Amino acid sequence: MTIRPAEPADLPAFFVYLDDHLRDNGRDGAPLFQPLSRAQSQLPPGLRVSFIEGLVIPVGEAGWRRLWLALDERGAIAGHIDLRARPEPLARHRTMLGMGVHRAWRRRGLGAQLLDTAIAWARSQDRLKWIDLEVLSENHPAVSLYLRAGFTMTARIEDMLQIDGVSHDLSYMRYRLR
Repeated sequence: MTIRPAEPADLPAFFVYLDDHLRDNGRDGAPLFQPLSRAQSQLPPGLRVSFIEGLVIPVGEAGWRRLWLALDERGAIAGHIDLRARPEPLARHRTMLGMGVHRAWRRRGLGAQLLDTAIAWARSQDRLKWIDLEVLSENHPAVSLYLRAGFTMTARIEDMLQIDGVSHDLSYMRYRLR
């Protein structure tokens, strides 16, 4: 397994992978991992644009994003992790984390490797002090992974989301870089 920064040329394959990944959202025993209804669990067009544009924006500027891909021995995408600018102009010292692992590679340690990669990179960025994330509270495998990596729970908002007519809590977590 190789984990490396994504380049703009990687994005078409990444979008195919991500669209497939989102189809697992809450299906076949998998927990909901995105705040999307099962019927709408596909790559939103706006997300494509934010990846395309964000990869070339300097860190610290509005809209920046960095993406790492985990590639198996055949070069297929096995997982990803991204860090991005928070939308609040006065929170440039913080970054938001998103990640996913292909169904064939879950529960094999890849998520921890991806987190280690992103955390190490974030620590190398002097301006960044915190990594933040949001996770559906019922996604126990993800919450456990983040806790093992050193994230702490900052809040759990009850009934934050109504997905397919069902109430879901949303947890907020953070990781202190320095």
